[in-house]
Amino acid sequence: MKTILVTGAGGYIGSVLVPKLLGKGYKVKAVDRFFFGTDKLPQHPDLVLIREDSRRLKEETFAGVDAVIDLVAISNDPSGELFQEATYQINHISRVSTALNAKKLGVKRYILPSSCSIYGFQPPEMIVDETSPTNPLTTYAKANEMAEQGVLPLADDTFTAVVIRQATVYGYSPRIRFDLAINGMTLGVWQNGVIPLMRDGSQWRPFVHVQDTTDVMCLLLEAKPEVINGQIFNVGSDSNNYQLGKLAEEVAGAMPRKVNIEWYGAPDHRSYRVSFDKIEKALQWKGKWTAAQGALEIYNALEAGEVTRMDQTITLGWYNELVKWHRIIEDVRLYGGIIDLEGTKM
Repeated sequence: MKTILVTGAGGYIGSVLVPKLLGKGYKVKAVDRFFFGTDKLPQHPDLVLIREDSRRLKEETFAGVDAVIDLVAISNDPSGELFQEATYQINHISRVSTALNAKKLGVKRYILPSSCSIYGFQPPEMIVDETSPTNPLTTYAKANEMAEQGVLPLADDTFTAVVIRQATVYGYSPRIRFDLAINGMTLGVWQNGVIPLMRDGSQWRPFVHVQDTTDVMCLLLEAKPEVINGQIFNVGSDSNNYQLGKLAEEVAGAMPRKVNIEWYGAPDHRSYRVSFDKIEKALQWKGKWTAAQGALEIYNALEAGEVTRMDQTITLGWYNELVKWHRIIEDVRLYGGIIDLEGTKM
């Protein structure tokens, strides 16, 4: 049995990946702050939960580990801009530190899930691949690129390091997020028959279902080192390269009710089309899910009450709530407690 260390294990992608790894017979060390609770992961005899900050991981955490999937990140762009210093610390520095410690402690394989957002803005006629110049526009994207640059040079004959640049993820997860494009569109349809869409809809963006990208992570755990070591792979599919206006139309067409599209905000300047030829040829992998299927999956989960719109489903909103309540609790805490005080017997 191989042991896989997953950071960010309780998040949107991690809560899909961890059960998948357990189902494949791996043992899993799940590292997370668990800002969104521990209930998103199943109880399992081969699962160990480690509540820790990725900036504070100790060497003994890596003992007996065969591979690391380093999902931890402050996600998404709005959160990255509000918590800039923490984003650079977690998304860049802590992941390089994790890779270094993994190599030092004899871990054989390290997978860094990065993001296609590092392509930033590209001319609409250009389709970028893994060798194309990058153009990160946000703190989140810049920190991802810096992590890539810190991790890939560690690759050698004893340590397999590989980067995946994920397209924008969508689809159902136990830790559902409605601040992702397709998921947010679907929530709008379910709530009031409206898709909110940032102007002007001509911008290009690639997408990948959370089941597809976690399948790739599992594939990379067993792929031959000579195929993946030191490599970058874009993860998505050409059929999921969309102009956002067309994407909204496809999501609307998949819904079991009438849908209107409502525009909001200033034009979004992130726009990039991505080639996925490399992963399809090197690993014989193709994405299975379409945007319409993923949207309908979430709509049906909302209808069934399996997911609901609450503060935790908007990442930045939940971070702000945690910060607010931390301040409130710190203001009223005294002698190690609030009403019940430590060491007090009457």
